[in-house]
Amino acid sequence: MNWKLIESAAELEGAIAQNGDAVAVAVDTEFMRRRTFYPQASLLQLHFPETGLAWLIDPLRVEDFSPLIDLFRKRSVMKILHAPGEDLEVFQRLLGVQPQPLFDTQRAAAFLDMGHGLSYSALVMAVSGQEVSKEETRSDWLARPLTNSQQKYAAQDVLFLPSVYQQLREQLAAAGKLQWLLEDGAQAAQTAALDEVPSVSRIKMAWKLDRRQLAVLMAVCNWREQRARVTDKPRGWILSDQHCLQLAQQNPSRLQDFQHLEDFPASVVSKQGKVLLQVIAQTLAVEEQDLPIRLPAPLDPKQRALLKQLKTRMRQMAKQWGVAPEILLPARDCELLARKLGGEPVREPSLWSGWRGERLLQPLLEQLG
Repeated sequence: MNWKLIESAAELEGAIAQNGDAVAVAVDTEFMRRRTFYPQASLLQLHFPETGLAWLIDPLRVEDFSPLIDLFRKRSVMKILHAPGEDLEVFQRLLGVQPQPLFDTQRAAAFLDMGHGLSYSALVMAVSGQEVSKEETRSDWLARPLTNSQQKYAAQDVLFLPSVYQQLREQLAAAGKLQWLLEDGAQAAQTAALDEVPSVSRIKMAWKLDRRQLAVLMAVCNWREQRARVTDKPRGWILSDQHCLQLAQQNPSRLQDFQHLEDFPASVVSKQGKVLLQVIAQTLAVEEQDLPIRLPAPLDPKQRALLKQLKTRMRQMAKQWGVAPEILLPARDCELLARKLGGEPVREPSLWSGWRGERLLQPLLEQLG
């Protein structure tokens, strides 16, 4: 197993220049995210299949990533990653670009009905019979210098990817599913680039709030998001979902009102109490017509019956197509589709376009609508 550690912009430029004719590159990252909002990039790994060499790029040493940014933008080079959800966050924060086109080997395995959420080591073993070490899974990747064991572990995360990619790509092409995978890769990159604030609908019991309370919840969550990003601290360290919900339900107007909120952290009151009161007061002054519409209640009996029919039909379609059922639609989208079938107006996610809209959603709507 061969690798080279890159610790300067000149070395990075040279490595990518050496592989200017490559048609594919395997990519991975190592990062830390224990006490921060943003993932802390600790290592970037590249492997051009023709070389047999893994390039380990140290983001704590390299200051200019222009060659890597250009490579990510080069659409003639396929970027091969495994389960890249968090990697895409790293790229957005560190580079400001997303790798395109993107081939996700974990998703490819699901499209071939090899299993949903298959780990890298399990996939490598299934496809090539190679065993992948897990020794450095919980390593401190921000520590320097990197040990030989860490570097070996990081290198293997990209060195096996091209052979896995080649086999999966051939099978997908033969089954007519390659375009499905590439469309999903483009969608994942686009979503990561948007870097959107999570919807308050994921907060338990938020659907019970009236329009005014919901506006307060949204305002408080937006304040929390901004503070988490500015301070680079996890959202929960700023304010928990439950405490955000409490503020929306109780609408405190004085500092002493926080005392009536169950287990509300005193440190937040002392440091940010006045700011939170201002956020709440400003939201309470919003005109009625400008308030958000209420979140939908849990599915009613008719919608639950439709959801059951949807899942049954999707399992049938998955079996017919030879794919893992979970890859067709996320659970939240299944519920959204049940609402639509039940006559409730919904905002259709971008995931419902492309192959999924044509091959999956349209037939489901016609059959069950």
